[in-house]
Amino acid sequence: MNGPKGKYAWTVTVGEKGQFVIPKQAREIFDIHPGDTLILLADEKRGIAIPPKSTFARYMEEIFSDEEPT
Repeated sequence: MNGPKGKYAWTVTVGEKGQFVIPKQAREIFDIHPGDTLILLADEKRGIAIPPKSTFARYMEEIFSDEEPT
């Protein structure tokens, strides 16, 4: 999918066990390797985020703030 530089979107299919595969390009961009632990953040109004390790703190503050998104 083509978009602005540094912005990406992928689709994944959730299997019977609730699992999905992170696309290879995403794993390469965000340096995700077998055995890595990922953090799944969720907000019923804003959705689910799986932040890369390097930006976790920033995303955590944004996702868990009480302010509505702009």
